[in-house]
Amino acid sequence: MKFKGKVWKFKDDVNTDEIIPARYLNTIDPKELGSHCMEDIDKDFSKKISKGDIIVAGKNLGCGSSREHAQISIKGALQENTRRSQ
Repeated sequence: MKFKGKVWKFKDDVNTDEIIPARYLNTIDPKELGSHCMEDIDKDFSKKISKGDIIVAGKNLGCGSSREHAQISIKGALQENTRRSQ
């Protein structure tokens, strides 16, 4: 199996607070969460990621609190940029 897309490489132990900072947990809207995805690591990440891109991380991606906002923010960032590129 082959995959094609831009690769976004992250360190070990990227926790849920780094994926979506706690200051944005007042919503579950994917578009809003997506616009802040990974912003404490790369402030422009949500503007640069596109459909088909691949996130690669070391061990423990998503460690920390068990909240669904982190996954929703990644999905929201991809959906938002897919809409912009069409």
